[in-house]
Amino acid sequence: METEDVTVREQLFHDRVRETIICVLLFICLYILSHFILTHFKKNAEFVTDDIEDATVNKIALWLCTFTLSVAVCAVLLLPISILSNEVLLTFPHSYYMQWLNGSLIRGLWNLVFLFSNLSLVFLMPFAYFFTESEGFAGSKKGIMARVYETAVMLLLLSLLVLGIVWVASALIHHNTARESLYDLWEYYLPHLYSGISLFGVLLLLLCTPFGLSRMFSVTGSLLVKPRLLENLEETMNCTAFEEASLSRKLKTIKNYSCFILVSSVIELRKKASPWQRNLGYPVAMLLLLALTAVSVLMVCFHVLELLFDESAMPRGMEDPHLGLASFSMFGSLGAAVQVVIILYLMVSSVVGFYSSPLFTGLLPRAQDTTLTQIIGNCVSLLILSSALPVFSRTLGITRFDLLGDFGRYNWLGSFHLVFLYNMLFAGLTSACLINTVTWALQRELIRAFDTRPSPSAQYKQNC
Repeated sequence: METEDVTVREQLFHDRVRETIICVLLFICLYILSHFILTHFKKNAEFVTDDIEDATVNKIALWLCTFTLSVAVCAVLLLPISILSNEVLLTFPHSYYMQWLNGSLIRGLWNLVFLFSNLSLVFLMPFAYFFTESEGFAGSKKGIMARVYETAVMLLLLSLLVLGIVWVASALIHHNTARESLYDLWEYYLPHLYSGISLFGVLLLLLCTPFGLSRMFSVTGSLLVKPRLLENLEETMNCTAFEEASLSRKLKTIKNYSCFILVSSVIELRKKASPWQRNLGYPVAMLLLLALTAVSVLMVCFHVLELLFDESAMPRGMEDPHLGLASFSMFGSLGAAVQVVIILYLMVSSVVGFYSSPLFTGLLPRAQDTTLTQIIGNCVSLLILSSALPVFSRTLGITRFDLLGDFGRYNWLGSFHLVFLYNMLFAGLTSACLINTVTWALQRELIRAFDTRPSPSAQYKQNC
């Protein structure tokens, strides 16, 4: 009996060590990826200065931003990893090489992402911002520690302010409960705070995702070569070269010449593209985006019907994922793959919609020209969006994979009216954005594709 107990304890120990190693390796890979991304966008002048103290403070803040961005990327991958893991275990149920992939690993990954995402939002990112803005208390000795002390005091005051707001809000809603739980910080106030942050992120996704779905067509179109079915590129290039030489001699206005250079560069890009890229790539990409968007709306509409007739359609939490028993899609592995693609597509669309909105255009990062304050704002915004993505996807019925750990303990998830209204708003907003944007864009592109060949002068004047 003692031997069996020892064997069980050893097995649990080895499982825990294996899960820890896998999580650490995954986080290291994401941290390296996040470091390269932030290095590409950061403003180098802030990290190479004559003041060694400021440079050190900025590097520490950048490390915290890298950690936060890696947690955000991991939060985006939570549902895809969970869904694909279940399908892999269904395909290879008795494989020796897949024993490390189990429910305990997935549940631990969800718990770690929940912990680190809230830690980054509540402590690390405010600390990074106050740390870069601090100079030390007046009369104190200057240095890194003086900034740390001032940042700690500011963070403590901010925490008291936030907890006070949460207490007042809970007192207005549940007077007796709030008064009795004044000293119950861990069990009452922090869950309310996390639930509020999650609700804010889900509402932000509700506003950004439909707008981003409509913007995806124009953004993708700007990255591809648009087809011109009746265009002779050689003749267009010759006319462009002739007019460019004429303008360069006259140089009437710098604006006209620079705009003409832009037009000629676009034509040169079209000339370098292959016929397949010019005539097939753009329509295929547009049709693919339209198909993904249509499938997303249809899945949400089907989920609305499920909410009316099936109680299990409501988002809820679970403790044990029970991987490898049944597929989370009625269409099997193919349906699960579509779910993963739709989830990632919605996340990309929400980011596009977030940066395209007038309120957050100023946060758009620029290569080698993004200040540290902008980097902190971008990391916070992306973490709010990504940490709400699992709840967002389950609320809309994109997947039937229930929320694990503390992700399924938000108070508002049990409200049928709120979940139903959320689904209706998403379907309505997305349909309205598509009708308003996609149809007009397709008409404009079809007219441009089958129109007669415009002269380079017309192209040049139109773009200028």
